[in-house]
This record gives sequence, structure tokens and C-alpha cells, in this order.
Amino acid sequence: MKRTSRDIRTANRYGVLRHIVAQSPVSRQEVAAATELSLATVANLVGELLDLGMLVEVGYEDSDGGRPRGLVAVNAMGGALIGVDVAETYIHVELFDLALTVLARADEELRPEENDPAKVVAHIAAAVSSVVEQADVAADRVLGVGVSMPGQVDREGGVSVFAPNWDWHDVPLLRLLAEHIPYPLHLDNPLRACTVAEQWFGAARGRNDAVVVNLGTGVGAGLALGGTLHRGVSNSAGEWGHTTLILDGRQCHCGNQGCVETYVGAPGIMRNLRELSPDSPLLRPDDQTATIEAIGRGLAEGDPVAAKVAHTTARYLGAALADLINLLNPEVIVLSSWVAAALGEPLLAEVREAVAVRALRRPLANTEIVLCPIPPNPVSLGAATFALEGSLASVGLKNRRTTPRNRSTA
Repeated sequence: MKRTSRDIRTANRYGVLRHIVAQSPVSRQEVAAATELSLATVANLVGELLDLGMLVEVGYEDSDGGRPRGLVAVNAMGGALIGVDVAETYIHVELFDLALTVLARADEELRPEENDPAKVVAHIAAAVSSVVEQADVAADRVLGVGVSMPGQVDREGGVSVFAPNWDWHDVPLLRLLAEHIPYPLHLDNPLRACTVAEQWFGAARGRNDAVVVNLGTGVGAGLALGGTLHRGVSNSAGEWGHTTLILDGRQCHCGNQGCVETYVGAPGIMRNLRELSPDSPLLRPDDQTATIEAIGRGLAEGDPVAAKVAHTTARYLGAALADLINLLNPEVIVLSSWVAAALGEPLLAEVREAVAVRALRRPLANTEIVLCPIPPNPVSLGAATFALEGSLASVGLKNRRTTPRNRSTA
């Protein structure tokens, strides 16, 4: 799809604000250098963000003998953003100020029988209402709600196209949510959310080519290529969890056999454990969260069965990651989401060894493999940035400033 001048301006506005959030306070000259935009363009965009109340002037800095440079900073209280992380077993919601500092959190547990769309929507709405109430935020200060949903998502149409672990097909999720949530809504999936969070604050910051691997109940890979989030033509890029690892292997919810997800997603790791030690006390039948956490504790305590499970899982994961390295030649691969966090450094060490056996030497030498450094939930943080991006797209249509502001373009 060809980008319009408005799309380009929104992207530039987003890039400018992203840099200022990360570096506040900062001069317009520094922003121009970092974003590779002209100083005139940056000054214009900063002016718009000042008018919206998203930025504030905070003084001056010396400029090596020239005119002092005006400094701008993000106005943390200029609005609120909500990020929603919907997974197969839980819903986690966070409310952020404009500096992307968490002001409130809420959690809702999802039991297997609660994956009906109406029930999921009710849980999301309850958690969103909870964080707004906790933070005591006026409704007109909420700029938007970003919702990360597992599976394939039509972000423009607001539809959950396919969530294989729930057997969802073409669920009009944003329409259902809009009946309960009175704020602008923006839908995407955790692959994109995790990747954006890593670009803003994590291991992908300043990297042109990065892969963020989401290890949870489901598995996928968020892609940042050439410094830009890669979505693909139908917003389906990154479904690496549904590439074939073992011909005629384990049955996957997507209908295929031998998918990566069936060996390294939480249910797949449970099966690895069951095959290695069917009577292990680490195994909690029908509770993947408790099982993965038990394996994590076992790794920390030197449990031999936990170590075997990590080794087996890492062999599968290492082979699949080697494919990504050989195909995409990224600077960094980030292991993210709750399974990666629970298994931590022991899994990472095993994965690095497994990747080294299979990846080509030259691309491997240029790829760093790390755990997600963002506490505690990169998905809700990334989802909140989708709401921020949506709010910035409406600049010019809706001005939130009600008082004049003295602006400087120095």
C-alpha cells in the first residue's frame, strides 16, 4: 500500500516523540540529528506536539558559543495510554502516562472455558475500567487503548482473524470492545507489541535489524527490518511458530504438523517434560503456567529433570532460531514473553549453544541472542505505543490544547 503524505507525517511525528520520550530533555537539533529529519521539519513537528500538550519547554542549553538551544521534554501528565496484553491464560492491563511510566495495573485470569469472545471482552473491559479508576484519570485524558491479541490480526478492520489456540475465526473484536470501552481502540498482536517495546526501551533500540521471539502458549517472531516494524502485506509477518520444524511431527492447533510452536511453546515444553519424566513433580497437568514456573525453579535449584527439559527445548528452539539467523541476518534476537522470563538464563545458555551448532558462521558472528530486558511486561508497553501512534495520527483533526503556549523554534 502506497503511503500518503499524511502517513509520512504521522510516522515522522511518532519518530520525533519516540526520541524525546527516550532522551528528555533534548534540543530540536539533537532530535533532527537522531531522526535524520531536517531541523525545520523537527521544529514544525515539535510545535504541533507542544500545542497538543504532549511536550513542554524546559529551558535552554549552551551551544558552543552560538545561541542557546531550547530544550523540550515529554509532558508526562499530558495524557494517559492503556496497553492490554491478552494471552491464552491471562489478561494484563497497564495504564501509562506520556513518559510511558506505569501508573496502574490490573490482571484477569482466563480459564480454558472462558475463551468465548464475549467473556474475553468482558474481562478486558473490567481490567481497563480498573486501571482508570486506580489512576484516577479523567476520561478525556485517555488518548487510547492498545489491545494485543494472540494470533493473526487485521489491525485496520479491528478483527481477530485467526487465534488457533482458541479456534477463533474472524471475530470482530474492536466492535465488541467498543460496546464496553469508551476510548479509541487499536488492535494488533504480541509480536508487533513486543518488537515496538524493544525498539523504544529494550535490546532492539538503535538496531536496524532485530527479531523479537515471543515464547508463551503460542510462539512467534516480531521483525524489525531496516529499523522499521515489518508487518507483511496482511499484517501476518512473523508467524514463525507455524513454520515446520519436524516433518509429520506433533499436531498443531493451526491444523499442520510439526510446527515450531508444538515443541517450544508452553504446551510443547510440558510435553517435552512428560516424555522425559511422566511422573515428574514438576508437571502440573492442565496448568501450563504452574508447570513452566516449576521448571524455572528447578533450573535455579539444579534439578536434573528440569535441566534435561531445558536442554531438549533449547535444541528445538536453537534449530528454529538458526533458520531465522540464516534467513534474516539480524543484529539481535530477543527472547521475550513469560516462558522466556520463567526459564531465564539457563535456557538462554542452552539456546546459544544449540544455535551455534546449526547457524552459518558469518551471520551467527553478527547476531547477539539475549533475554528481554524490559520489566515487567513488554507486550502491554508495546500495545500502549499503538494507542499513542493512533493518537498522533489524529493530530490536526483534534487539538487537545485549551490554553495558549509560548513556543520557541530556537
